[in-house]
Amino acid sequence: MIIVADEEIAPALRDQWDDVCAAFHDDDAGHLYVKPETVLEELDRRAELRIMSLLQDQDLQLHGQSGDLAARNLTGAETELEKLLRSGYRTVVTWRRQGDGDRAAYNLSRVRAQWVGDGDFDRSRAGFVIADLRHGFIAPGMELAVLPDHRLMRRRKTEADDESRRRSGRKGALKSFADLRTGDIVVHEDHGIARFNGFDTKTVGGVTRDYLKLQYAGDDKVFVPVDQLAKITRYVTGGGAEPTLSKLGGKGWELIKTRARKAAHEMAGELITLYAERRARRGYQFPADGELVEEFEAKFPYKETVDQLDAIDAVKADMESTRPMDRLICGDVGFGKTEVALRAAVKAAADGKQVLILAPTTILAQQHYATFAERLRDLPLTVDQVSRFRNAAEQREVVKAFNEGKVDVLVGTHRILGRDVAGKDLGLIVVDEEQRFGVKQKENLRRLKLRVDVIAMSATPIPRTLQMSLAGLRDISTIETAPEGRRPVKTYVGEYDEQLVRQALRREKDRGGQSFFLHNRVETIDETAARLRGLCPDMTFEVAHGQMSDQQLEDHMMRFLKGDADVLVSTSIIESGIDIPQANTLIVDRSDLFGLSQLYQIRGRVGRGRDRGYAYLLYPSAAALTEDAMHRLTALADYTELGSGFQIAMRDLELRGAGNLLGDEQSGHVAALGFELYLSMLEDAVREREAEGDDGGESGDERPEPVRMDAQVSAYVPADYVPYEQAKVDIHRRIASANDVANLEELRGELEDRFGAMPEPLLNLVELQRARIRFGEARCRVVTLRGTKLTATPIELDAEGIARLREEVPGARYEGGHERITVTVPAEGPERLEAVVAASEGVRAAALSVALT
Repeated sequence: MIIVADEEIAPALRDQWDDVCAAFHDDDAGHLYVKPETVLEELDRRAELRIMSLLQDQDLQLHGQSGDLAARNLTGAETELEKLLRSGYRTVVTWRRQGDGDRAAYNLSRVRAQWVGDGDFDRSRAGFVIADLRHGFIAPGMELAVLPDHRLMRRRKTEADDESRRRSGRKGALKSFADLRTGDIVVHEDHGIARFNGFDTKTVGGVTRDYLKLQYAGDDKVFVPVDQLAKITRYVTGGGAEPTLSKLGGKGWELIKTRARKAAHEMAGELITLYAERRARRGYQFPADGELVEEFEAKFPYKETVDQLDAIDAVKADMESTRPMDRLICGDVGFGKTEVALRAAVKAAADGKQVLILAPTTILAQQHYATFAERLRDLPLTVDQVSRFRNAAEQREVVKAFNEGKVDVLVGTHRILGRDVAGKDLGLIVVDEEQRFGVKQKENLRRLKLRVDVIAMSATPIPRTLQMSLAGLRDISTIETAPEGRRPVKTYVGEYDEQLVRQALRREKDRGGQSFFLHNRVETIDETAARLRGLCPDMTFEVAHGQMSDQQLEDHMMRFLKGDADVLVSTSIIESGIDIPQANTLIVDRSDLFGLSQLYQIRGRVGRGRDRGYAYLLYPSAAALTEDAMHRLTALADYTELGSGFQIAMRDLELRGAGNLLGDEQSGHVAALGFELYLSMLEDAVREREAEGDDGGESGDERPEPVRMDAQVSAYVPADYVPYEQAKVDIHRRIASANDVANLEELRGELEDRFGAMPEPLLNLVELQRARIRFGEARCRVVTLRGTKLTATPIELDAEGIARLREEVPGARYEGGHERITVTVPAEGPERLEAVVAASEGVRAAALSVALT
């Protein structure tokens, strides 16, 4: 017997055993199942070979540096590659697409680039390989340099790049909480509100494609080709009532859109005024990362998730720009938002700037202080705090030291928003759970925001915060990937049962953990704790609530943190900031009285380590539940997957209504159009108002229209390849929303892993999207394929671009007067689509040729 990943087997077995016991509500399910210990003993007896995932009890040291050439252009990159080759390094550049590598090889003549096969590496030449590598490295001891293609040159960052990044983040966020399902109410931008009834595969004019079936009023139906999927959004609004389906024909839908567009334009003016002063100011431009930042990041004990790295990169790019940063980091509890803040803080402090870390509660501030002090203890930086756990004299001393520049990072509650806290050279503010601050605190925060960089962090952003971010007035980064080893919290919703409570607390103690029991009434919390002591007399309990004195609250919390108590009976003060990996069972008494986002935050207190977390949301009687409470608890039971914060925020919007988000007048337009379409209108209105303020000139921030591609090619998802309707919806949605070729390649690999080799119709669908992306990168907006004639427009090329086009796409014609490119392609066969994709690559290369030289 060969055992693979030996160290992961025991935790998995014990986790499964916990699930079995929980399912049976029985402390001993041994009469039905084999216990983990028995299985492990049998494996020990039979195993002949054990393969470990990681080296254990052994240090592996590799000395190297970042593989980031950051040259100004391709010529500069070639010079840097030559230096590596002359120094005897085997130099490898990874490319995600062979076409990109081929074009670079043409321009990198001095390094004589070669595609590397098996065993034919000539180390005197730069080697190219196909791989999707995020970060490279240069290892002197191994004389090896591995460089990803996107690290060869420093991109010339433009406002358009900023807008593209912001829009990509917003659209990704929208997709994450608005997944389309069969039977959903949807909104078609041109035809109005309809019911989505799945897909239908039709052959029209000899071309087979998938069509969306939309049902309108009067049982009218419209079949929409999948290339119009971008015009369709899921209908989300407040109140939960199902809207009336639109009637096809007539002027009703256009009148609704006209009124909503006018309202969005008025609201855009208000929002722009709110942020105009801050945008007009010039912020501090931080330099690129120095040794202190790199040293700090190198000591991070875990592997960052891709989302985490994206958020870190976005924050650093903001800090290195001249515009003051105002970025919202959304991520589930325990997904690594604090690590993003830590790296930003070190980057700021390394350049002599001071940092404020603002938290809404004393406990959360204490948690942040402990985290920052621990992580920064080996750096020449000073961390201090101001909170209820410090007396008035101590607080004054800390504030004085901060104002004199003796404290680099100051952590605290709203106290640090006081006018006496100015700092000597403030450069960054990090705000955790910004929505939980009062009006006065937000006004003080707004005063500070005008002149420094700001990061706001939230697990479930309130809808107004979400709306402002999605509308483009704040930048947004989402962290939706769980850290390695994290598992979803098992969530049980049901009536209060003392026997269930006793078993849940007992089971957690038996596996060496601790529990939270949340009772949100201070008047009866001691009585509740006494009742629990009677249920579990051999267990120890601590009580904590906000009306305790500072010293008493700190004492009780510290005893629980140190493991001196089995159960913490508390009010909702544990909602934010408690990070106790060994506390993995949560029982909420009267869960029907909590809001949805609040319950979601509270549930995030457990399951933060590698052990499975359990949450019991209990209520007194099903008969006593209100309809809203039942919807809230059902929603939380539905969204148990890791990274559900956005879904919770949107479901909260649905349950509470849009009035809280936009005001009663605007909520009427949201009800008429749906949230997503209204947001899209608001985005357009914001850009129009911004353009009006640019001295009558054209706005450089215009949102590019999506590429309209009319290609007579059979492209669909065959029913015998993906038989499930929901999976089919998901595939179409993800292909249509792929915004770069790397995303598309990743999706293609995932589909082949799940369903096997792609059939030709689905491959055609993917390749058409690849061509659409490439034409879009060349700023084309309309692409038509008729017979053997492919046209793309509009596109502007100079003489160099025209020469590059003829070189890349032999036979291509450019009509400058019409801003149009025409290419002849085969009339049929697989070569036809290959020619379309090759033409898109060539047109993109021609459009970008000036930037590469």
